[in-house]
Amino acid sequence: MSALLAGDLPAAGVAAGVALSEYFVTDRAKWLWRMRLDQMAADPAGARWMVRFAVVGADGSVVGHCGFHGPPGAAGMVEIGYSVAPEFRRRGYARAMLVELLRRAAAEPEVETVRATIAPDNAASLATIAGFGFAEVGEQWDDEDGLEIIFEVPADPSAFAAD
Repeated sequence: MSALLAGDLPAAGVAAGVALSEYFVTDRAKWLWRMRLDQMAADPAGARWMVRFAVVGADGSVVGHCGFHGPPGAAGMVEIGYSVAPEFRRRGYARAMLVELLRRAAAEPEVETVRATIAPDNAASLATIAGFGFAEVGEQWDDEDGLEIIFEVPADPSAFAAD
């Protein structure tokens, strides 16, 4: 993430073991890398909950990134985040990332609830979570993203037992 924050795609790709596109050094992406690096500096044990690249196919294409906003809080809640590079959108990758995040959360005994916060006009993300049992529980104002609707779903290991 430090290399991405510095805009050094070749070094970041070597460190990650995959080729990364310009999508990972946009201003929005750099904002995320800075925030996550600060979080990890404050709580190194929480790093395992942070952002991961979403890699697909035999060629190892990196289609986006996903992860949790941090480790579970005292109430056992984790918040998810995912983003797909524009050239890979509308191919089901966000939904696949969501499935993996829900599986990961359900596999962790300390996680009881998974939260997603989505802008009311983000039709793609609203469609992504549809069908996964998320219930609208409120709304919040985010200084970076503006108004967001808060959705939550129980972390349920049995939801993926048959997969």
